[in-house]
Amino acid sequence: MASTGVIHYLQTGDAVTHGVAYVLLAMSVASWCFLLAKGWMLGRAKRQSVRAVAQFWQTATLTDGLAVLRRIDRERVFVPLAQAALDAAESGAPGILLARVERGERVLRALRQALSTSQRRLEFGQVLLASVGSTAPFVGLLGTVWGIYHALGSIAASGQAMIENVAGPVGEALIMTAFGLVVAIPAVLAYNVLGRLARQLSEELDAFAHDLHAYICAQAD
Repeated sequence: MASTGVIHYLQTGDAVTHGVAYVLLAMSVASWCFLLAKGWMLGRAKRQSVRAVAQFWQTATLTDGLAVLRRIDRERVFVPLAQAALDAAESGAPGILLARVERGERVLRALRQALSTSQRRLEFGQVLLASVGSTAPFVGLLGTVWGIYHALGSIAASGQAMIENVAGPVGEALIMTAFGLVVAIPAVLAYNVLGRLARQLSEELDAFAHDLHAYICAQAD
């Protein structure tokens, strides 16, 4: 009896079938590698955030708080905000244009820039997961269409719709459809889960930046 396994269908496929399979494999490997690395980074940052911010506000000075953040915040999510606030608060040396800007405005501008940098770091790579999740089914569909085209070609060549003539191409079509879904579903789920974690951290960053600005403005009064 002839073999009808997945490997058999892939081995009997042509260059287009193999190309689609390799593209889906590359997309799957890339999305899983990013999923694991990003999941570890965001999970670690989430676990460290509460303790880091709480201990930051228990220190006596902004410099001491920055030292605490550097020790706890290993993913460097909150550190850039504290560093930017400290630098902006101490940048009022006379004789430079920046000294003519009010202290609160200097700090606000620095915090906005640092906040944008941290948020971009949290959201880095999300486009990859979104792209894989949205395009993988269509890549698999390309293999499906190509397999059906082969099946119709076999029927036209033989003049009869015999099962042995169409089993191989139809099998290729079904396998490519399944591969596309197998690649896309984890990427979509990862995009939603990691995106939720990134949004939660972004909200914590925004609150931390607001508190930093209020603290420095209060110190200036």
